[in-house]
Amino acid sequence: MTRQWQKSDWRNKPRVQMPDYPDQEALNAVEAQLGVYPPLVFAGEARKLKNALADVSRGDAFLLQGGDCAESFAEFSADMIRDTFKVMLQMAMVLTWGAKVPVVKVGRLAGQFAKPRSAPMETVDGVELPSFRGDIVNELDFTPAARIPNPSKMLQAYTQSAATLNLVRAFSQGGYADVHQVHSWTQSFVEGENAARYRDMADRIQDTLDFMKAAGVDSDRAHTLQTVDFYTSHEALLLEYEEALCRIDSTSGKPVAGSGHLIWIGDRTRQPDGAHVEFCRGVQNPIGLKCGPSMDVEDLKVLMNKLNPENEAGRLTLIARFGAGSVGEHLPRLVKAVQEEGANVVWSCDPMHGNTIKSASGFKTRPFESVMREVQEFFNIHKAEGTIPGGVHFEMTGKDVTECTGGVRAVTDEDLSSRYHTACDPRLNASQSLELAFLIAEELSANRKALQAKAS
Repeated sequence: MTRQWQKSDWRNKPRVQMPDYPDQEALNAVEAQLGVYPPLVFAGEARKLKNALADVSRGDAFLLQGGDCAESFAEFSADMIRDTFKVMLQMAMVLTWGAKVPVVKVGRLAGQFAKPRSAPMETVDGVELPSFRGDIVNELDFTPAARIPNPSKMLQAYTQSAATLNLVRAFSQGGYADVHQVHSWTQSFVEGENAARYRDMADRIQDTLDFMKAAGVDSDRAHTLQTVDFYTSHEALLLEYEEALCRIDSTSGKPVAGSGHLIWIGDRTRQPDGAHVEFCRGVQNPIGLKCGPSMDVEDLKVLMNKLNPENEAGRLTLIARFGAGSVGEHLPRLVKAVQEEGANVVWSCDPMHGNTIKSASGFKTRPFESVMREVQEFFNIHKAEGTIPGGVHFEMTGKDVTECTGGVRAVTDEDLSSRYHTACDPRLNASQSLELAFLIAEELSANRKALQAKAS
């Protein structure tokens, strides 16, 4: 008989993109403390999300995953959580209209603190120091002391995640997510002259709400119009943190990652025999897998078998991230590999990470036009292959930042310096996020009409 999976088995595998803590005793103490803390999420919630993602895999729902590039300790506030949650709800309403199916809402929050880096060291003015790996590991300040990995930061990440989840759950179930209120927020966006093309869709949504109210279906009578299911996700990069929050589900007897509802494996940490795959294969949560241009077809087949050996619908989400203009070169071969294996997967598009450029002013940015182009290419290829484009995955914020160029507010290269707040990667602001939702809704609506015409 083979030995049962243990949550510490990853420690016997090759590890990448993880810090080396200089104080092992301090690390052990933090892990022990986290090990007795309550989990942040619960197995029943993870199972519910898996069922919802199974609907996505069949085309009966659509996945919206979005949130911060890397959560910050310094910028943590109730207003920031509220603003991001608010934009996610607006995007979901618009996408629901376009797709005519429920939208599964998954935030990149309450755990998205660690970041992989392209190089372990960075150099500024001739001084070389370890790279910043997110607030859960070290600090952004460019000093030797700030860049030393500090295990106690995991405790602060846990506390902030618990507070974030507490507020999000209150927003989700306490009336803040009422569908009529959400649409009233969206109406202010389409009032602008540049957003005129989206006004018709907003008006049709309003007509539907008016009809429902006239028919007696309103928030006072239908509780579901006031509440939403909202899930959390993050990249499972810091495995000491993940292991410490792993628990045994009392219902099934299986391990569950207590750090977030969905955890994903990054494009830099998806080695089939690596530590991150080893940890993620053993928990029952839905798992995401980033697939970049270097993803090998045979590796993908091995990874699908390891991460979803029972071929459960909703268990595995493949997050394609290639860059505008490169989707046609890479996505079809991966789609073919999935079809050859008969694998149940959700296909999601991350149009952010493959479209990062250096602006003329020296800022790392992402052109809005490139982001939308990759989404369109993603939809077109799935249409050609006869497969289901299940969702989208964005780095975005509810704040009025200027980090990505373009959009209806026409952020220019010269604007980037005015409100460039990210510690890592550039994010879409609230206006750009909502505009993208309208554009994707148009794609979804067109695809749905084409399928209906073909069926008739």
